[in-house]
Amino acid sequence: MTEMAVCSSPEMTPEEEKLTIRDISMAAEAQTKEGDTFYLITQRWWQEWLEYVNQNQATTTIDGSSSDQPDSAGLNNLKRPSAIDNSDLIYEAESEASTIGIELHDTLVEGTDYILLPQEVWNQLYAWYGGGPTLARKVINSGLSQTELAVEVYPLRLQLHLMPKGDNLTIRISKKETLGELHRRACEIFDLNLEQVCIWDYYGRRKHALMNDMGKTLDDANIQMDQDILVEVGDRSNLALGACTSSVQENGSTDKDITSVLVEPSKSSFSIAGGLSASKGLSKNCISESSQFQNLTSPGRESDNTYGISGVTTRGSSCGLTGLLNLGNTCFMNSAIQCLVHTPEFARYFREDYHKEINWQNPLGMVGELALAFGDLLRKLWAPGRTPVAPRPFKAKLARFAPQFSGYNQHDSQELLAFLLDGLHEDLNRVKHKPYIKSRDADGRPDEEVADEYWANHIARNDSIIVDVCQGQYKSTLVCPVCNKISVTFDPFMYLSLPLQSTTTRTMTLTVFTCDGSALPSACTVTVPKQGRCRDLIQAISNACSLKNNEKLLLAEIRSHLIHRFLEDPLISLSSIKDDDHLAAYKIPKFVKNTKFLQLIHRREERETGNAQSTMGWKPYGTPLVSPISGDESITRGDIQFMVHTMLSPMLRSESVGHPDISDTNTSIPPSDPSQTTSSIEACTDSTVADSIHRNGGSSKSTALPKLPLQLVDENNACIDLSVGEDKAVKLSSSSMSILVFIDWSAKLLEKYDANCLENLPEVVKYGPVTKKARTEPLSLYTCMEAFLREEPLVPEDMWYCPQCKERRQASKKLDLWRLPEVLVIHLKRFSYSRSMKHKLETFVNFPIHDFDLTNYVANKNNPGRQLYELYALTNHYGGMGSGHYIAHIKLLDENRWYNFDDSHISTINEDDVKSAAAYVLFYRRVKTDNASVSNGAQSSAGHNIYSQK
Repeated sequence: MTEMAVCSSPEMTPEEEKLTIRDISMAAEAQTKEGDTFYLITQRWWQEWLEYVNQNQATTTIDGSSSDQPDSAGLNNLKRPSAIDNSDLIYEAESEASTIGIELHDTLVEGTDYILLPQEVWNQLYAWYGGGPTLARKVINSGLSQTELAVEVYPLRLQLHLMPKGDNLTIRISKKETLGELHRRACEIFDLNLEQVCIWDYYGRRKHALMNDMGKTLDDANIQMDQDILVEVGDRSNLALGACTSSVQENGSTDKDITSVLVEPSKSSFSIAGGLSASKGLSKNCISESSQFQNLTSPGRESDNTYGISGVTTRGSSCGLTGLLNLGNTCFMNSAIQCLVHTPEFARYFREDYHKEINWQNPLGMVGELALAFGDLLRKLWAPGRTPVAPRPFKAKLARFAPQFSGYNQHDSQELLAFLLDGLHEDLNRVKHKPYIKSRDADGRPDEEVADEYWANHIARNDSIIVDVCQGQYKSTLVCPVCNKISVTFDPFMYLSLPLQSTTTRTMTLTVFTCDGSALPSACTVTVPKQGRCRDLIQAISNACSLKNNEKLLLAEIRSHLIHRFLEDPLISLSSIKDDDHLAAYKIPKFVKNTKFLQLIHRREERETGNAQSTMGWKPYGTPLVSPISGDESITRGDIQFMVHTMLSPMLRSESVGHPDISDTNTSIPPSDPSQTTSSIEACTDSTVADSIHRNGGSSKSTALPKLPLQLVDENNACIDLSVGEDKAVKLSSSSMSILVFIDWSAKLLEKYDANCLENLPEVVKYGPVTKKARTEPLSLYTCMEAFLREEPLVPEDMWYCPQCKERRQASKKLDLWRLPEVLVIHLKRFSYSRSMKHKLETFVNFPIHDFDLTNYVANKNNPGRQLYELYALTNHYGGMGSGHYIAHIKLLDENRWYNFDDSHISTINEDDVKSAAAYVLFYRRVKTDNASVSNGAQSSAGHNIYSQK
């Protein structure tokens, strides 16, 4: 695997090599753009080369003169490094049949295991030293604005599943490649033609979406690392029609047999979230301000950032702008740490001598190890310089004391924050021996007296910098619903978790169709739980349309005038139904054995614009109708004619009743345009069909009924003209649940039937101007606070034991703020969990940045000061549950400027851009006013300003 080149010793000294590489780096920096190539090189070899080229570097004496140190003479003979050897970055040699090529180890960390070199630098080093293997990676646009350059160290690794053959293979492909390129790669690997293949988003081994927008990128299609991709082989038009008409595979019956053939994909080990290098930006280890290339500057010259590629310039900047390397899905930790580190009270405390406050004996703590690890990390982040810090020691301590955060899975940053604050408190608790104190009930005493007593009891057991800064107190009032016993307690809090009072329901509009001809289609709007299931929707429609006892509803999603899928599974989540989808509900008999569904698909002749003579062919339009058929009974062509007449009977125009001859004797059905219609539709447009439309059969059922231009698609995809041979039996497919029948609506036929009700199927949610305005009204943080403090009954699982009734009661509970801390941490409850699913609320919350006034929410009226707070930090979560990405927005108070902390990448951000729907945990600090006092009562210097208030 290792590439070798003949390494003739260059006629260059180590110093010349160093200056050459430095000059190439500076030139490359100015021209870096999307699509450029960077190369990984092992940190071990790079460090060896740095030592080699720096061996003759002069040192500077105290008086400023330069001298060569005689003691270092031995270093002047350092051996020139051998060939580049990147073997420690990759797995063992892959088999020749591998489609994935050379694979990097999954947990490599930039700056520790490897660095990234521009192509020109790599080419020069490779020319001098040879070796390999060559590990090239492309520069892509990344970040929320897609304007930040990053090296895609880990492209997407996708599991391709070939159906129905059952083969599966793994490929690597850039997240910026198009779906068209994925199609091409899949066809190349499996030796297929593009016309044979449909590719599906197969996330979680279920068909999510047909990926047919060839210009769309994998990133835009939300394809994730190690995701399953289904490569389905067959006639492409048939596959596309199957996606629209078959309920079998979408609902899992036939699909189970096929997917069981698929080979279980290999269990992949961890890979860096997002597939980017851990720094989320161009390597600062090769051509920025990191130590490696600082060593390439000339002796005695102060290193600067003249050839930094990305981020904020460091020249003249203050401390506190150091990023944290992403160790692999550790953005949740990095964002929370940066917010705590930039809390001024903590920044000063941990940079001073805090060791005397460590509680080495506290059984509830971590014997000081967590506090020491956090303090060490904070000092590194506040040290001069901008080289990103790898928080490995801190993460190791975290994993030791909180195993739930071990490994490299994504976690909730608020859960980490809660553990960290509590852990730091116990490690720094000034109380070495906690006294036992029994709390007394209020028993009618003044609230102020009871609150002070509770707080004093709390401080007697819990006294730390965390309590001084972050802990407040709220009043909790419980009222027994039976005896009206009132219980008042005053409890401490470290943060407030506020509910997002977004709507928990949604309205959905469907069109209800009958199969017995009893009524015209009618729109029905119902209200259902937003996180409900299909059964909730069915129940709501059943109630709204007065469903009979012997009827049931069959829901279907309509796309392009065809049935895309039947929603038969009652557990399908309603969140999978989008607002702009189109749904139909079909009333069908409840008791039909071995049910198959006749789908009546409407077609009409579409003409070229401005040309009344030529036609493009018969194209689907309107909404299909559905009628159940028993697969156990024989059925004739005349029977299907009768069924269709029944379904269409409500649309028969009144003047047409009693005029059976509604067939169009001059109907001529030209061949369909193959580029516009599916193969089944093509097969049913033979012009010879029209010649036999008026031939009568002898079915007793339909002798008095006109013959409709119907064509049935059989199991061989051939068309059967149902207007002749009434008594001929129709053979139903044993494998398909659907029977496709096309009706071609000529102009003459439309004179007899009013088919307008089949058109313009409404969207699930149609926003009008008023509704749209209401949706854009932002949810206020004050509204969330009021919802948090609102009186409400306890949940049945958390009932209160009433001391007067001597029984557990579902009491009502009311919270009030009593004491507010110096730093108020507010958690917006975006994530909800139930037994079977998780959900994230994307609600935008309008939170104040300045003058967050909580005066009216504090029940303690003895404190006359205004309770004003200012936002200085927040964490943001982008993406869905269990994935996504965390970043922090932080204001440096001495600069009065906001910064975006995205792992190792730091950039300025406008204050107007701080607010977004991604805001998750907010950090507010008290605004010092003349009449404001320290509300939590802590007599500690920790509450004073470190920076002058801007």
